[in-house]
Amino acid sequence: MATDHPMSHWISAFLEAKAAELGAAENTLAAYGRDLLGFSQFLEAAQQTFATVTRDQIESYLIECEAEGLSTSTRARRLSSIKQLFRFAFEEGWRTDNPAIQISGPGRSKKLPKTLSEEEVDRLLSAARCDTQGTAARLRNTCLMELLYATGMRVSELVSLPVSACRGDPRVLLIKGKGGKERIVPLSPPARDALAAWLLERDAKETLARQEKGTPNSLFLFPSTGKLGHLTRHRFFQLIKDFAVRGGVSPSNVTPHTLRHAFATHLLSNGADLRVIQTLLGHADLATTEIYTHVLADRLKELVLEHHPLAEE
Repeated sequence: MATDHPMSHWISAFLEAKAAELGAAENTLAAYGRDLLGFSQFLEAAQQTFATVTRDQIESYLIECEAEGLSTSTRARRLSSIKQLFRFAFEEGWRTDNPAIQISGPGRSKKLPKTLSEEEVDRLLSAARCDTQGTAARLRNTCLMELLYATGMRVSELVSLPVSACRGDPRVLLIKGKGGKERIVPLSPPARDALAAWLLERDAKETLARQEKGTPNSLFLFPSTGKLGHLTRHRFFQLIKDFAVRGGVSPSNVTPHTLRHAFATHLLSNGADLRVIQTLLGHADLATTEIYTHVLADRLKELVLEHHPLAEE
């Protein structure tokens, strides 16, 4: 029986099921694995296992996490991982009960995401357009930044874009997001221009590499010689920090995800509907998108002052 197996077996079986059933992203699976490994180490020290742990012991673990100073969101995520593991174990018949089912989490904090002003985004885009490392780097980096800001894509979605989805001067892109869910995002004229220019340069470089070295064509819009075959998240993180320095924007305020937040915030502040933004971002739940409604306060004030008949008085 699985209850006789070590906790590492429980974790690996759970992760395999998640990958197969939900198409969970690699980063999500890695987060589950880290959370459950930490919990298993706590249980080993207490001479317990997943098969024997009780609700009280799970709550003791959560109290210890709080004592370590872990954030509310981290503790909420760890409890979510534990709950999902024991739900899986119960469904598989590895346990006759679910010791985590009635445990309430700390709740996720509603801290507002860091974002950028429209002027700061313009500076980042200008820095990308003025790259000094040659034409190819300049065109690639311009395309990266224009697509990211025009679509609000997650950086993992951006760097792994298949080149086949970008042919033929598209007005929209089909994005494959978390859990394999697909969504359509429109492209702005500057993003389409940047994409067309990069495709010409990319294809020319690829043709030359094929002729000189026999290198096969890449499936990705942003190819790389690394293991993944495309530009990595880490490399793009380095690039965007460089754009921040050259554009006069504080590097501590700039990450690929900050531009995703800027995309949503700027759309909302300019009158876009919240459900449209939910669709564009690929959020499964509107509650996730509602964190951006903080920008509505200034917008509503502006509308009242502009349109109310007594505003001038």
